[in-house]
Amino acid sequence: MKLELVQLAGRDGDTAYNLRRTLDAIAHCAPGVDIIVFPEAQVTGFLNQQNIAEQALTLDSPSILAIQQAAHERQVAVVVGLIENDGGQYYNTTLFITPEGVQLGYRKTHLWVSEPGLVLPGDRYGTVAWRGVRIGLLICYDTEFPETARAVAALGAELILVTDGNMEPYGHVHRTSVTARAQENQVFAVVVNRVGEGEDNTVFAGGSAVVDPFGQVLLESGRQECRHVIELDMTQLADARALYHYQADQRFQLPGERIEHADGRRELLIP
Repeated sequence: MKLELVQLAGRDGDTAYNLRRTLDAIAHCAPGVDIIVFPEAQVTGFLNQQNIAEQALTLDSPSILAIQQAAHERQVAVVVGLIENDGGQYYNTTLFITPEGVQLGYRKTHLWVSEPGLVLPGDRYGTVAWRGVRIGLLICYDTEFPETARAVAALGAELILVTDGNMEPYGHVHRTSVTARAQENQVFAVVVNRVGEGEDNTVFAGGSAVVDPFGQVLLESGRQECRHVIELDMTQLADARALYHYQADQRFQLPGERIEHADGRRELLIP
């Protein structure tokens, strides 16, 4: 599985600018890439009470359709975030878009301190299979709760992709949490964070990273815009689980209804 991590500085509430940079990154992705991963809320940037009704996007908006078309042209999957408008209810959402369209949408289940009252939390975790690998999505603050990664791992995820908007002075936190989530579930974990400044002089921390199923950091970026390509050796999953297998040995099972969809998606509803 070959990934490209695109660590960018976005503009909050400037969808035209963010979309243009997103489409350019997809158009110029490295040959043979399977998945391109962008930061949290990449398309819209972060929104506020004054602009969310105007700037939040539906999943059939021209911006999302343009990303679908770009994925089709390059024959890649794109993992990209936005603030979603679903009938006047708003969510911090990450999409898994393939050449065939949106295959999985995940709504952030654990809201950061500034989000309650602005967006609603999601009510489920999900995974989707892509080119032989089952993939789960998480968003930013989600990674600080072990149950989130355990939920997608319980759905068979072998690779967890995290869109991130982590800011200073917490730059170290998600390196620690994502490393732990990979190691304790014996899966690959990838986090792609934003850089640059946001509203209220927020400085985003960068530090996008790839962690293997042993909890070893394979790649870590700095605090500037950058792009990294890495190929994952999926045989490491079996190697990590050869002596002991955490999912098989754990004695506590997560509650919630598990749903198997005909298109291959798996979901776990939060009780």
